[in-house]
Amino acid sequence: MKNITYTSSLDGVSSSSLEGFFVGWESVPSQETHLKVLQNRDCVVLACDNDKVVGYVTAITDKTLSAYIPLLEVLPEYQKQGIGKELVKRILEVLKEFYMIDLLCDTDLQAFYEQFGMKRTQGMCIRNYSKQAE
Repeated sequence: MKNITYTSSLDGVSSSSLEGFFVGWESVPSQETHLKVLQNRDCVVLACDNDKVVGYVTAITDKTLSAYIPLLEVLPEYQKQGIGKELVKRILEVLKEFYMIDLLCDTDLQAFYEQFGMKRTQGMCIRNYSKQAE
C-alpha cells in the first residue's frame, strides 16, 4: 500500500513533478502548462506519494454562487485505489457552500460521480483539438 497524502498546497510542486497525466487526450498540455493550470485555479486538492503528484482535482468558481470541476486525474498506476474518490470528496467539501457545482464527463464516468450525489444532465462544449496545448 502506498503512503498517499492529500494537500491543497502547491509548495514544492514543479512542472517536472507532473509527468504522466492527460492519458488519452487528443492534445496533451505540456508539464509547464499543467503547472499553470494548477496555479491558476480557485481550488485544488493534490494526492501525493512522497514528493510525487499522483492525482489532483481542480475547481474554478465565481467566488459566490457557482463552481465548476474541470479536471480530476489520477496516474494510471495509482487508479483503483480510492484516490479519485478521496479527491472528489475533499473538493466537494471545499465547495459545499456553493449553490451549484457542475462538471462535464464522458457517459462511462457518470456512475462514478453519482455516488457523490451528482445528477446526470446535459451539457455543451467546444474542444479545440486543432490548437496544440502549449
